[in-house]
Amino acid sequence: MNLQNVTTLLNALRTNVRTVIVGKDEAIDVVLIGLLSDGHVLLEDVPGVGKTTLAKAIARSLNCTFKRIQGAPDLLPSDVTGVSYFNQKQQEFEFRPGPIFANVLLVDEINRATPRAQAALLEAMQERQTTVDGDTMALPKPFLVIATQNPIELEGTFPLPEAQIDRFFARVRLGYPSESEERNLLMRFERVDPLTTLQPVAEASDLIEAQKLVREIRVEASVVDYLLKLCRKTRESLGAQLGVSPRGTLALYRAVQARAAMQGRDFVLPDDVKQLAPYILTHRIVLDGNARLRNRTAGDILSQALENTPAPVDA
Repeated sequence: MNLQNVTTLLNALRTNVRTVIVGKDEAIDVVLIGLLSDGHVLLEDVPGVGKTTLAKAIARSLNCTFKRIQGAPDLLPSDVTGVSYFNQKQQEFEFRPGPIFANVLLVDEINRATPRAQAALLEAMQERQTTVDGDTMALPKPFLVIATQNPIELEGTFPLPEAQIDRFFARVRLGYPSESEERNLLMRFERVDPLTTLQPVAEASDLIEAQKLVREIRVEASVVDYLLKLCRKTRESLGAQLGVSPRGTLALYRAVQARAAMQGRDFVLPDDVKQLAPYILTHRIVLDGNARLRNRTAGDILSQALENTPAPVDA
């Protein structure tokens, strides 16, 4: 596989998902960049804007195993990882794998699951393995978690801890469609749900090869310096209790490589950093009390860091 094959693969995935999702091209691209970067994606928005539909469309566009977990207060860690049970016929214990043993795992309404159930995902998301009854088992490759949550509704929810939020490669908000997009949506879903007839356009092996090739995309030293200064600036910004973690810095580095490959380039531009920083970094910034009292947001902190970090001219 070469760079042209990667670009062709991403274009095929994008076109396939667009048959279901109307007018959210930038959100689709960020999720695909997450796929290409071997990172997990958090879809956060109000109900009914297509979060679950987008996750399903991505999963069905890949010819790989797909499982779903519905977040609920009674969800147990064993419902995620699996459970060992005694097989009376064989007279021995057997392990029944949970839904986490899949290539694409959709965790719908993740903030409705209890902290214990949420914690069952921590090891899997970072290390691509899970431990059950003292036995550590590797997860299939590729392994992608797409989680959804509603940030408005608070009743019956459990906010994600910072350690788990930081494990999400990107956070994407879809927003409401425009009037023309919503009209197109009505016409498209008028007779049949296009999601039910969506066919895969890529194999899991193709994605793994593409992930390896993206790591070879060239990032000039000036762009690396710019990226590092931007991330470090968030830690020094007034109003930030916690800035972007080193995991976030690495995620942004992988993301800009993937964006370059998506556009058919074998090199990264400073503009790639600017365009992807809000999706990769914002959810990793924790505000202090004074900033919250002044109604500042993590987006404000990042915008200020972008303004105060000069981009390289010749990259």
